[in-house]
Amino acid sequence: MLAGSLVATLVTLGCNDVIPPPPELTVTAVNPGTGPLAGGTSVMITGTNFINVTSVTIGGNALGSRTVLSATEITGTTPTATSPGAKDVVVTSSSHGSGTCTGCFSYESGSGAGGQIAFMSLRDGNWEIYEMNADGSGLWNLTSSPADDAIQSWSPDGSKIAFATNRDGNWEIYVVNADGSGARNLTTDPGYDDRPVWSPDGTKIAFVSQRDGNEEIYVMNADGSGARNLTTDPGWDALPAWSPDGSKMAFATNRDGNWELYVVNADGSGAHNLTNDPGSDERSAWSPDGAKIAFETNRDGNREIYVMNADGSGAHNLTNNPAYDDLPAWSPDGSKMAFRTNRDGNWELYVMNADGSGLLNLTNNPATDWYTGWSPDGTQIAFVSERDGNEEIYVMNADGSGATNVTKNPARDVYATWPPR
Repeated sequence: MLAGSLVATLVTLGCNDVIPPPPELTVTAVNPGTGPLAGGTSVMITGTNFINVTSVTIGGNALGSRTVLSATEITGTTPTATSPGAKDVVVTSSSHGSGTCTGCFSYESGSGAGGQIAFMSLRDGNWEIYEMNADGSGLWNLTSSPADDAIQSWSPDGSKIAFATNRDGNWEIYVVNADGSGARNLTTDPGYDDRPVWSPDGTKIAFVSQRDGNEEIYVMNADGSGARNLTTDPGWDALPAWSPDGSKMAFATNRDGNWELYVVNADGSGAHNLTNDPGSDERSAWSPDGAKIAFETNRDGNREIYVMNADGSGAHNLTNNPAYDDLPAWSPDGSKMAFRTNRDGNWELYVMNADGSGLLNLTNNPATDWYTGWSPDGTQIAFVSERDGNEEIYVMNADGSGATNVTKNPARDVYATWPPR
């Protein structure tokens, strides 16, 4: 009886029985969920069934220093990326398949001291626009056209770049996604269109155009529609600069017989002269809070950096030096201003406090150093230097320390720009 009971209770696995699959691997979150394009952000990835993990990727690139802490946690450092935006996080296991957290990590243009820099290069025999990480890694050609592509301008969110190009036989304004996709002509006009500048909210682009026979300031929607002449004067109008709130635009004009700085409302109304001086006043730069405008002028017989209130009042000389001072560039917090000068017998980059005090030579090199671009967080400055015998892009700390050649190419590399944020 006992034997019968044992036999009756024996269960034999049959060939038609189904073995259940292993539990599904899932990826639920990444913390933190944002970081710079340069990579290197330490992250914690959480989910389930992180067993026999073979790969972890963010945006298709491998997670650095991958460590599986448990079946629910993985740590590592983010890889570099070539474009901002949300990226998928994928964990793959040899026994539990793959899991994806869609858009769980976002790369932010220019966040921290890293981020990306765009610049113009002749390394391909024509002017192209390149992008790279702030340390020189991740270099790639954004435009890849046999024509000349130049004078790039980042959109405020860092997702697009507007630029001038002659690829259609005349100079037009194009826009391209920050990853190089989607390049298209915004202006489509036989006239000369150049110098695109995004509005602070990213909805419009100002540019200079000669389609009316003289140089005027035009504004169009970011998709190229609605182009209109903002200045409408027989003189030449150039170098448009949006106010930080997007309500006004400063520009240089010779409509009064000499170069003056004017301001106009964003709809084209209310144009008026801010400088009212017989000298040549050009290249306006709004302070980040919109309260002041820096500019370069020869009203004292040489080129100096002046600053005035946004209504044109209170203009005064910040540099007060017999040499040539130009190209003013406010720091992102408005506390300092970088500029170019030849007061030491060669072109150097200096920085001063917003009131003109605290003057400091940042470059201190016998070669030519010029064109200043602040990183969005104000900790670094990109500039062009000829100290290696050709024009290269250098990056230094905001106090002038740590200057590093980040292009290292025998061709000309110029006009380095950071995304606004």
